[in-house]
Amino acid sequence: MRKVIAHSRMAGGGGAEIGARPGGDGARGAEGWSVTAPFDPALALPKKRSLAIAGHRTSITLEDAFWRELKATAEEQGRTVAALVAEIDAARGPAGLSAAIRVWLLGQSKARVVASPPEA
Repeated sequence: MRKVIAHSRMAGGGGAEIGARPGGDGARGAEGWSVTAPFDPALALPKKRSLAIAGHRTSITLEDAFWRELKATAEEQGRTVAALVAEIDAARGPAGLSAAIRVWLLGQSKARVVASPPEA
């Protein structure tokens, strides 16, 4: 089990420092996730967006951080967000679509870390 340590403002820690990406705008650095970048609460706010998947319109609610990551991943793969979501939708089984997207993105993030281990 992995521990995530959040610094208390009262203890002078300056806020939680968990899992923010370098640049805070969804930019992907070669170093991957940073544990030293401050937590941006705005990225945790859910946003609802509508997409056409498999010929029908659907609304998906994800936190802004996940929308940014989903868009960046689709761009890296030369696809649209709708095409990427349709692929995730087709493979999700009984899971809800929003949860399936989050878990898929987590898997992609872990795959990138394994593919490019930190320099010694």
